[in-house]
Amino acid sequence: MNRYEEKIARMVAGQDSRTDFILADAKDSDMAAGISATGLHRHPVSMQEKRSRFRTRRDYVDVIRTILDQDVVDIMLTSASILETLLQEDAFAGTRIQSAIRANDTTDLWRGRGSSYQSQKSVPFRSASLMKAQTNLGLYSMTFNGDAEQDGLALEEFARFREEAAERRFSYFLEVFNPNEGRISRTDHGFFLNDMIVRCLAGLRREERPVFLKVPFNGAEALTELCEFDPSVIVGIMGGGSGTTRDCLELLHQAQCCGARAALFGRKIVDADDPVLLIEAMRSVTDGALSPMEATHLYHEKMGKRGLVAGRDLEIDSVVTETVLLERAA
Repeated sequence: MNRYEEKIARMVAGQDSRTDFILADAKDSDMAAGISATGLHRHPVSMQEKRSRFRTRRDYVDVIRTILDQDVVDIMLTSASILETLLQEDAFAGTRIQSAIRANDTTDLWRGRGSSYQSQKSVPFRSASLMKAQTNLGLYSMTFNGDAEQDGLALEEFARFREEAAERRFSYFLEVFNPNEGRISRTDHGFFLNDMIVRCLAGLRREERPVFLKVPFNGAEALTELCEFDPSVIVGIMGGGSGTTRDCLELLHQAQCCGARAALFGRKIVDADDPVLLIEAMRSVTDGALSPMEATHLYHEKMGKRGLVAGRDLEIDSVVTETVLLERAA
């Protein structure tokens, strides 16, 4: 068993501890934003060289390989095509990291430059084939908007996915995004999501349910409510935008205090000055070894020892900027 499988087993048995918190790196954003998802080159070159400011696919794969070599995250989530490359290169050898693919890519995920898919209704869509998946774990996502027809369609597609997943012995974790069409008040997002998630899972037998959830952090009250409602449901959080290093670590800390037992971060890691050091700092916070502020300071200290120049000064990078985190930031 890899680390993820061992941690899930302990959680299901009610024997997990703080150090069983699941960290996942989301490197599946090529299925959302294409070229612009790979992150910026850390050392920009002259525009005269006519080189894209974004990482190439090879650069992106190399970053993933570095994180796999570190062997700290529990899950590496990628697109099916990136996973194929990693497996061809035997990149998971010697690690205890679980591979996973994005199993669907609804249209509100699409981030083509100049597009407005994010604000349009979420249309169910799947690129990846479960029959050809080279792993037994995937991420399935949905967006509820308070529109009966559209939300019903999303649930019908989810049901079809579950039937196929069961046939293929394919496990999944479920990502539920905040509403994106404006029908639901922003102040109601957290509790609306809680109700829709519980309503959705209520019709499923245990064997049909996701291994764990991935939800936005809509404040401590909403997340605590969801985590406390049914302890047999493992709740995880998503990372959102890049933010400061303190934002990243504070989000982990506050979510864990609310009862979350997993985190799947994408942009916070891919846009970091040093993704490996950031992941190390994240684990120190979830393990309880350091506070978010202490881990931020150590992150900068280690970057300095490596001769890396941070994109933000320590003073700026130590500030909590995400509004939802400000109330409880220590």
